[in-house]
This record gives sequence, structure tokens and C-alpha cells, in this order.
Amino acid sequence: MGIRILVARFGALCCALGRRKPVGFVGLWAGLVVSLAIAYSPAQAAGLPLVISATVADLRRFTKAARAAGKRIGLVPTMGALHRGHLSLIERARAECDAVVVSIYVNPLQFGPQEDYRAYPRDRKRDEELLRAARADVLFVPGDEEIHRPGHRTRVEVERMQDVLCGRSRPGHFRGVTTVVMKLLAIVGPDVAFFGEKDAQQLRIVRRMALDLHLEARIVSCPTVREEDGLALSSRNAYLGPEERRAAPVLYRALRSAAAAFCAGESGAGRLVDVARGAIAAEPLARLDYIEAVDGETLEPVTVARAGTLIAAAAWFGRARLIDNVTLSMDV
Repeated sequence: MGIRILVARFGALCCALGRRKPVGFVGLWAGLVVSLAIAYSPAQAAGLPLVISATVADLRRFTKAARAAGKRIGLVPTMGALHRGHLSLIERARAECDAVVVSIYVNPLQFGPQEDYRAYPRDRKRDEELLRAARADVLFVPGDEEIHRPGHRTRVEVERMQDVLCGRSRPGHFRGVTTVVMKLLAIVGPDVAFFGEKDAQQLRIVRRMALDLHLEARIVSCPTVREEDGLALSSRNAYLGPEERRAAPVLYRALRSAAAAFCAGESGAGRLVDVARGAIAAEPLARLDYIEAVDGETLEPVTVARAGTLIAAAAWFGRARLIDNVTLSMDV
């Protein structure tokens, strides 16, 4: 079995590394060996090479062969600087899909002119090591011109949902997000795409986009992964100094205090927000951007909180802008 899986991965490598449409020997070989792999468990492929693709054409050769073999393809879109939160998405994709594609692309369209596009953490070597250990099948690492063709004029917008919460302080951000996610979905053609619940607004906007545009990919949300003190894992946590790192968990504690008040019987959305706002105000190193209670699907503001209401917040700790959220339920 191990030999067959190795042969299958070698065939996928042939597809991914070829520079022309797979015809003749390479095409027949890829179809044969990827078909052989379908009967075997993904766990048997542990330790085998990670296929690295930098072009759309290369990636599509791999996914075409996988689909022809009846493989279920999962996509985990990231901007790199991987952490345990990303790895949890890959683990979920590995459990649900036969082939897992992870993209790393720091998308310039979602950064404002004064934001941290150039400073955003990048560590390609470490990311590759983590992906090999996580048993991802393909790493897609396109350059800017591979994703955004010269002269590209098309943008994707999800009206209203993109302009609230983080959209107020980051105008144009979600237009950049939905544009690149739409492109990745078109390039990879996954059966399932996996997103973290920490980015609650992004998740709901992408779901709405997929619904409105009749996309076949199913959008799956995965729970936020946290440090022991409650801080949500984020690539931007790398910006935190020691004192800021000590202070940052107040964001989640504040949200949890609002959730506890809801469980205790408080249903006024404004009062729940005030509870959380007060907890954040008590931390001198926290500079609040916003905290709001909104509908858990539409992101419309609410005055009465119910199970499913989303309370989302963003705050600055030094140069790190961190976001977090809770979805209200009767379980604290």
C-alpha cells in the first residue's frame, strides 16, 4: 500500500511540475496513479513530499487529475505565518477530503495604504515544514500577477455586510478579501473550503458570496483556537510586545463577560456591549476600535440579543490590531 501511495504522489508531482497540458505519457501516467490512490487512507501518505505549485496552470493539472480519480478536494486559504489555528483547518480538511490544497498568498487588495502589507509576517520555510507535518497535499504559492492579471478590473463586493464592523475602519478590506477568495475558489475548484470562526465577519461574507453566486464549494467554519489564557491565535500576535501580550486576553475576557450576562438573563444588546466595553476600558494598554452586537448571519445591528447573536470586537494593543468574537448561547 505504501508503495502505491508513493507512486500516486509521484504522479501528482508529474502533473504539478509539468509546464504543458498533460498529454501523452505524463497525462496517462497521472490519471493512472492518482486513480490508484483513491482506495487508500490519507494517513498512509504521511511523510511524503509536499507538492508546491506557483502557477494556476500547474495547480489545475493536479486538481484535474484528482477530480478525474473521484477525489474530494478541500481548500484552506491562508496568508501564511501559519499557527495552530491554521493547522486545525488543515486537520479538518484532512478528515473530510481526499486531497488538501493550502494556499499562501498575502493579498495586497485587502490592505489599506497605511496598513501592514509589507510588514505582514512571512516565513515560507517554516510554513512548508508545518504543512508537511500536517500532511497537506499541495501548497499553492502564487505571485501577484498570477492571481491578479495585469490590468484586472473585476472586484467582488457583498453589499452592506462588507461595510460594517471591521469594514468601517478598514474601507475596501472585504472587497479585497472576497475578490481573492472568489479567485481562489475559481482556480482550485474545491468541494469544500475551510475558514476560521475567529474571522467571523469574513466567514459570513464569504458564505453570502458563495450563496449569491451559486458556487458549488461548501463553506465550512472551524472553531477559534486559543492560547491557554484565551487569546485567539493570530499571525498578528507576533507584533505584541511582552506587556501587550499580557494585556491582549482582555478582549476575549470582555466578550465572555457579555456572554455570561446573557446567560444570566440580560437580553438588551446595548447593555451586553456596555459590559464588554467596560472590561476593555479597564485595561490601559487596550485601545478599542469597536464592539457591537449583530445578527449572526446578516451582521445587521440588533437591539435584543438572542441565541445566535454575534458580539464582535476589535482593539489595538500597540501596533497589533486584534479581533475576536463570541456567538451567544445559553452555555457560557
